[in-house]
Amino acid sequence: MLGEYRIEGRRASEIAASVERGVGSGALQPGQLLPPMRELATELGVNPNTVAAAYRTLRERGVIETAGRRGSRVRPKPATTARGSIRVEAPAGVRDASEGNPAPALLPDLGAAFAAAARRNAERPVLYGEPEVDEEFARLARAALDADGVPDGPIAATSGSLDAIERVLNAHLKTGDAVVVEDPGWGSLLDLVPALGLRPVPVPVDDEGPLPDALARALGGGARAVIVTARAQNPTGAAVTAERAARLREVLAAHPAVLLVEDDHGHDFVDVPLHPLGGVTDHWALVRSVAKAYGPDLRVAALTGDPVTLDRVRGRQRLGPGWVSHLLQRAVVHLWTSGAVDSAAVAGWYAERRDGLVRALAARGVRAHGVTGMNVWVPVADETGAVTRLLAAGWAVAPGARFRSGTGAAVRVTVSGLALPDVEPLAEAIAVAAGPAPARAYG
Repeated sequence: MLGEYRIEGRRASEIAASVERGVGSGALQPGQLLPPMRELATELGVNPNTVAAAYRTLRERGVIETAGRRGSRVRPKPATTARGSIRVEAPAGVRDASEGNPAPALLPDLGAAFAAAARRNAERPVLYGEPEVDEEFARLARAALDADGVPDGPIAATSGSLDAIERVLNAHLKTGDAVVVEDPGWGSLLDLVPALGLRPVPVPVDDEGPLPDALARALGGGARAVIVTARAQNPTGAAVTAERAARLREVLAAHPAVLLVEDDHGHDFVDVPLHPLGGVTDHWALVRSVAKAYGPDLRVAALTGDPVTLDRVRGRQRLGPGWVSHLLQRAVVHLWTSGAVDSAAVAGWYAERRDGLVRALAARGVRAHGVTGMNVWVPVADETGAVTRLLAAGWAVAPGARFRSGTGAAVRVTVSGLALPDVEPLAEAIAVAAGPAPARAYG
């Protein structure tokens, strides 16, 4: 069962440490079945309760997972697995369309914003014991959410979307719980869920968001939480439409105990309305990061949700970092109030390149997806071959393996670095590298 590796120890902590050493060294591989508790207890000469305690510790740490009578296994996706390592380094002379960054030319100058925040701090420094959320940041964030029809709820500030999602999941879930994730979906999120000891349940998406029937099956199968990208979905550019939102709310309403998490990172750089899903389940949250529209290094997001969820998130936050710097929050307030970003112009800039690339590919018989945001998702027959041939043609794109669980091969192209004259040559290179992709949904 374990090959040559022998689990050792007399106490639960020693047994757990022995298994962790085996996983860390590679002697115990992902998916490898561990001995039944009674069998291992007999082999080690200890009480079965001792082994049960060791296995419980390993489950809580996310090292193993248990599936009833099928036994305990090393988790298929250990916490150390990083999809970010599945990448292509653009060598000299190769144009990089793989990174998923916003266009630097569209990001506002932060000097005035931080100067304003510094002046405010000089007038009234933030000290220990003060509210974690800047009053004006909360007011402006809530007003924008109200305008988009997001249900009323408190406001928290987090260090970006992923920080918010992690905190919300930890506020409600326990090790081994199943979480619905989009497929294809955001690679960092697909790493985070198993890293928390949770079990990802992939649900296909199309241009309008997650497929309702697939979501219903996942929730009927016992999933405890759902994570949905509202707009500019990474990597496909999908955006939840009004019709799709209505169907998804119907599915969610049949499972009121499910935790819903919405990621609206597309706010302020997309040109389609938000159709929120929150409010039909007992616990929900929606997070808006400023990263794509105002700059990734700001590390600020506004989080809202039901009062219980927000109270748990903010309470746990106080015991860790305490709060997100008010200097950052106030800098964001200045950016919001000064009109530092022309959202319509930014959305139009991305749309011109994204839509142009999708049309140019279609003209060459290549189906692609990208209705919002800065990415185009191109299904291909041979992912590795397509990436390699594009490199040879002078273009680096992201392998689809970074973003998918069960969907077909594809590549992701980020349009942020494209000038309009680049669109046709890039489309031609993709068409040559990938050939006409099979006519299929990417979900």
